[in-house]
Amino acid sequence: MTAHNDTAHNHTAHHDAAHQGTVRDEVAPTGLSTRRAPLKWVLVVDEDLPAGRAVNAAACMAAAVGRALPHLLGGDGRDASGHVHPGLPWAGCSVLAADAATLHSLREKATAKEDVFVVDMPEPAQTSRIYDEYLDLLAGTKHEDLTYHAVGLVGPRNRIGKLVGALPLLR
Repeated sequence: MTAHNDTAHNHTAHHDAAHQGTVRDEVAPTGLSTRRAPLKWVLVVDEDLPAGRAVNAAACMAAAVGRALPHLLGGDGRDASGHVHPGLPWAGCSVLAADAATLHSLREKATAKEDVFVVDMPEPAQTSRIYDEYLDLLAGTKHEDLTYHAVGLVGPRNRIGKLVGALPLLR
């Protein structure tokens, strides 16, 4: 199930059109530690989800980010035996934990920030087995009534750091 949310995507797309040099345009820096990269990518997952659903939420959001921001992936690598290994995120990606109320608040704050790309996984994304059913459930639910199982953010390092503060790593 995808974690892509049209509201968040449209919000970010609006900022992209209005601000050149946004998250969508950032290119991989060479030789920088992920801790010094200009972009920060975090996935924040509901700490109360069972492990399988938490991993599913993170993987689905990572797929949505990779589709929307393919420049976050570095080039392929080749090992000493000649085998190719697909590119991984040059900015790294931290997987953090929060409760459901914090996730909802975090998503609200993040969508209000310029140059922050937001993906999310509302609860119906994990309970629906048919994608069209998920879209129908989403369309019939007011934003304030949604429960989020995870939120993913990509943006300027300082802006993302302020949003996620001292959230712990997911355990």
